[in-house]
Amino acid sequence: MLLTSTAFHDGAIIPRRFTCDGENVSPPLQWTGAPVESKSVVLLCDDPDAPAGTWRHWAVFDIPSYRAELVEGAGRPEGFEDFRHAVNDFGNLGYGGPCPPRHHGLHHYHFRLLALDRAELSVRAHPSCKEVEQEARKHVLAEASLVGLYQR
Repeated sequence: MLLTSTAFHDGAIIPRRFTCDGENVSPPLQWTGAPVESKSVVLLCDDPDAPAGTWRHWAVFDIPSYRAELVEGAGRPEGFEDFRHAVNDFGNLGYGGPCPPRHHGLHHYHFRLLALDRAELSVRAHPSCKEVEQEARKHVLAEASLVGLYQR
């Protein structure tokens, strides 16, 4: 599988618009090459460079296998009823953009796409991003990643 964005390339700086310093909207993401037996996909975004350990910015799940993209702004929980959002480490449902501590250096934001062998995850109504990843890992058929960079 291949995960890409029209907003930034793998290993490049994430534009300010998609961060807490900008409009804090989720970037557009596209993917190809999911296994034909995939029943859904999960998109995760986290920052392993956070001072207290991995910070989870976004988990969107139960994305139907016929989808091949998330449009810009899909990280807002309203208006996109064919998939679900988890609660991020900011305590909010949906996307929370890069927002590293000032002068902490360059942070790496890992967007990961998991193709799954089931259409829906068995999780509670508003799971955490970590809970979504733990459940999704039990059903992974394939995985792709895209890394964006940001510092303040």
